Amino acid sequence: MSFNFENSINQHIKLSEESDIKLFIKREDALHEFVSGNKYRKLKHNLAQAKALGHTSLLTFGGAYSNHIAAVAAAGNLFGFKTIGIVRGEELATKIKSNPTLQFAKKNGMQFKFVSRAVYREKSSSEFLKILQQEFNNFYLIPEGGTNALAVKGCEEILSNDDLDFDYICCAVGTGGTISGLINSSKPKQQVLGFPALKGSFLQQDISKFVTQTNWDLKTHYHFGGYAKVNSELIAFINQFKLEHEVQLDPVYTGKMMYGIFDLIEKQYFPKGSKILAIHTGGLQGIEGMNALLQKKQLPLIHV
Repeated sequence: MSFNFENSINQHIKLSEESDIKLFIKREDALHEFVSGNKYRKLKHNLAQAKALGHTSLLTFGGAYSNHIAAVAAAGNLFGFKTIGIVRGEELATKIKSNPTLQFAKKNGMQFKFVSRAVYREKSSSEFLKILQQEFNNFYLIPEGGTNALAVKGCEEILSNDDLDFDYICCAVGTGGTISGLINSSKPKQQVLGFPALKGSFLQQDISKFVTQTNWDLKTHYHFGGYAKVNSELIAFINQFKLEHEVQLDPVYTGKMMYGIFDLIEKQYFPKGSKILAIHTGGLQGIEGMNALLQKKQLPLIHV
């Protein structure tokens, strides 16, 4: 099994006239309408492996607005797999109609099992996985966020020979799979910068499991309070970025990454004449759900 989507383009992001920094964004978000960005990269080799092993169903984990849940459901529908989503939060079982992510996944045929947050924390335990095997039979397991060795292999394919002259490769970081692939395929002279979307020091260790190169660093000051946390400043940045550059960013991952890049440029972190490539990892399906939450909090909405 293979995806035959075209390679993504590098779009120039024009900075101020006085800046000598060159910034480009790799439009991985444009690879496919539903299975885009790093989700496409992470799933590519996993789906091939699932088919090779004779599996007909995929099981994975995610939260209420998970890009991963949506992408697995869409990919399963595209390639003939049944899909099962173990979703964090029992209360969501009665809220599917008001949740655009879960609605989309259900429309694409995903079967849900809603579990408490306490049970969800056991998602990697052999005991819980054994219970799931008894309930759902012989499924192919894809971890939360999609990160495993095959996912990293797929993310190693993001960079091409056209990207050799970039000094810095930047990406948002969730579970660490995407940045691991970028590190592995980068050249030693390139520096890979990750912008974690959530708080915590565990990512350093998780990434180190998959990489051997040391040309990388995490910029941990741009999470805006934690996973899926936003404020008016971030929303204003995302909206202004779209207005000026005609590129939609999402509030959980790429918005925070790009905000961080612009802040570092302003603080003269990058040497003069640096050429930066930012990876757009998709995640745009979550905007509708985020806007519903923002509306309840009477905060500005993200323009789409």
